[in-house]
Amino acid sequence: MCPESKSSDPLIVIVMGVSGCGKSTVAKFLGQQICAHVKDGDELHPAANIEKMAAGIPLDDEDRLPWLHDVARYAEKHAQKHRICVIACSALKHDYRTVLNQAGNVVYVFLQGSRQLIASRMHKREGHFMPESLLDSQFEALEDPRSEPNVVTVGIEPEPAVIAANAAQALQIAGYVAVLQP
Repeated sequence: MCPESKSSDPLIVIVMGVSGCGKSTVAKFLGQQICAHVKDGDELHPAANIEKMAAGIPLDDEDRLPWLHDVARYAEKHAQKHRICVIACSALKHDYRTVLNQAGNVVYVFLQGSRQLIASRMHKREGHFMPESLLDSQFEALEDPRSEPNVVTVGIEPEPAVIAANAAQALQIAGYVAVLQP
């Protein structure tokens, strides 16, 4: 059986962190574990943003703001429809999370890992528009979310399925989802 949101409000789970930490993959596994609709927020970027990143140019706040509003609208709509929506989105800055929080009942799963580990994973991946050369700009932009009340933190050292299981457990412990007994 699937867990359900402990709140009567639909739940939005944003899997966040710097590029290369595994957001998209972990979001897919987490969505399966908590029976949620899943979306990779990168799919909502306008072409101009993707072209800019592919050229090795970091996005600025002006580039990100319309995209963040699109992510929030998407998350709100699909959480209403499916009760739980998991979306992969970097959400690096507190101001970005403030925009995303407007979507409703939002919790963040912060995927935390060392720069060295993330760089090694980025070096191995193929076919992604975000080059490894922008990793430093991601870490520079990251405003640590761990002191915010709607954030759970999960280490990224294990395999993605284990990271997702750890995230599901952290969401349960924090009171965001209740696991139904079979």
